[in-house]
Amino acid sequence: MTVIPPLPLVLAGPVLRRLEPQRLAIWLVGSQPLQPEFIFNGAVKVDCQVVPVGKHAFIHLLDIHFAAPLPVNVELAYDLLIEGQGIAGWAAHLLYPGQARPNFVLRERLDQLLHGSCRKPHHPAADGLLCADRLLQACQRPEQRPAVLLMTGDQVYADDVAGPMLRAIHGLIERLGLFDEALDGAVVACSQALYHHPASYYRRADLLPTHAGNDTLRERFFAGKRKPIFSSSNADNHLVTFAEVMAMYLLVWSPVPWRLVNLHMPAGLSHHHQARYREELPLIEAFAANLGQVARAMAHLPCLMIFDDHDITDDWNLSAQWEETAYGHPFSRRIIGNALLGYLLCQAWGNDPDGCNGLVEQCQAVPRQQDELIGELLRFQGWQFNLPTEPPLLVLDTRTRRWRSESDLGKPSGLLDWEALCELQQALLDHPSAVIVSPAPLFGVKLIEAVQKLFSWLGYPLLVDAENWMAHRGAAQVILNIFRHSRTPGHYVILSGDVHYSFVYEVLIRHRQRSPHLWQVTSSGIKNEFPRRLLDVLDRLNRWLYAPRSPLNWFTKRRQMQVTPRTPSRSKAGERLWNGAGLGQVFFDEQGRPVRVFQLSADGSEAAEFARRK
Repeated sequence: MTVIPPLPLVLAGPVLRRLEPQRLAIWLVGSQPLQPEFIFNGAVKVDCQVVPVGKHAFIHLLDIHFAAPLPVNVELAYDLLIEGQGIAGWAAHLLYPGQARPNFVLRERLDQLLHGSCRKPHHPAADGLLCADRLLQACQRPEQRPAVLLMTGDQVYADDVAGPMLRAIHGLIERLGLFDEALDGAVVACSQALYHHPASYYRRADLLPTHAGNDTLRERFFAGKRKPIFSSSNADNHLVTFAEVMAMYLLVWSPVPWRLVNLHMPAGLSHHHQARYREELPLIEAFAANLGQVARAMAHLPCLMIFDDHDITDDWNLSAQWEETAYGHPFSRRIIGNALLGYLLCQAWGNDPDGCNGLVEQCQAVPRQQDELIGELLRFQGWQFNLPTEPPLLVLDTRTRRWRSESDLGKPSGLLDWEALCELQQALLDHPSAVIVSPAPLFGVKLIEAVQKLFSWLGYPLLVDAENWMAHRGAAQVILNIFRHSRTPGHYVILSGDVHYSFVYEVLIRHRQRSPHLWQVTSSGIKNEFPRRLLDVLDRLNRWLYAPRSPLNWFTKRRQMQVTPRTPSRSKAGERLWNGAGLGQVFFDEQGRPVRVFQLSADGSEAAEFARRK
């Protein structure tokens, strides 16, 4: 008789989330409802909310209020007692050498931060979140620590999943008893039928229903087609159920769930899929092996997050036509909704507990009233959030508040609608400086945007991910006018990811004496990279075709802007785009200007610094 060992009390976390002078949010997942005791040197009030997501899986958010403002620029040790045992007892991997407890630092100013996007577990590059762990371990003084780690999109890849990862997901679902659900409009009737169907691995497109127009939902919705210009997207193992999404989050943020699963190849795979599984297996094993260090960094450094498309599905809300198709079928609507529900509980809730509490309370009804909750999630317009730091941090939702094309439903939507752009303008007026997170770069590579525009004009925006600020005339004009406004003469840093390469642009408005000074700082990916040879060619062509004196610049919407690229220190032959997994590191002066910008390398090699051209 096989004896099943008891489950660990804590499956993931603690992860430090929103940190303010008198408030801290901590996220963790337990195998049962827990009553963690927050240990801290000072008076606190702790509100712990618990949401069940399975028989043995409960998400906790500790909303901690401090009686007095926290001291700044000093290490503040904390602990979580669970059944009388501290973190050193139940999660020793979260402690740095010589520590008895983890700690955090409230920085006086937002004078240093880390940021990045696009963390795909089965990409062969090293994990960029290891940069944060190495940096924290090397810090000698509290004031050397970054103020925050910003994850600017694609924290998980719900639409691009390796076979061994899906195997681990299904094993964890079974071990934790994650909730089952009925699947309306699908070939399979319920989640258990999906997990055990012969097409569950590498052939999920076969399980998708057919659209009335003779195009399958894969063709119209999943963007699983080939994208020969830039990259290839693969929806063969696309996550479907809420349980799959929740298991994915546990497996990308914690080493503990990996002890509960095995990665034996599932039965029934074709020879081709068996070969693919064997190729992916060492990549997933290497990813899991480093999660202890990733979790350690996230237990010491406040983490804020915003979604991009892969958190939900590729090309999410790219056009009004995409939305019409995706939300018009109950099965595709459920798939999107399940991913968004996972985002709420694992990312958004810790960003803004007050703004999300109303939705979180409704999660107690999952899976009984899942469709009703998904309807609320799709109507919700509060995913964006601010942090009242100095300078202030404004994080934009560029995925759900879109400016849809009225002339052609197939054209790319603007990344923010009119109302959201007006809110952004009001937030920026009269501020001397601000840090803005836009998952997609506001100032991107002109050549790549030109190619995207060409394919959009030909009617194929999905083929090239035509999602940039300049793709929609109205949104482009308004966002540029915001920065040209006479009452926005300050310093604005725009942090972005999405594109799988990194770069820095300095931007001024031509012929303005009191021009605002903008910086576009892009870091991508954390664990992803652009095809190397292709990026070299695009970088070189962009420098030739859009040189400062090139007449092609007059055909861009940014022709009134003077855009000056910074060159990475380790570049060859004048390259301006840096291709390598890692994290961006930005240092700010007292005026909120980025005085030094680095791209830290996931493999531990020397960082690249983006320097001004002499």
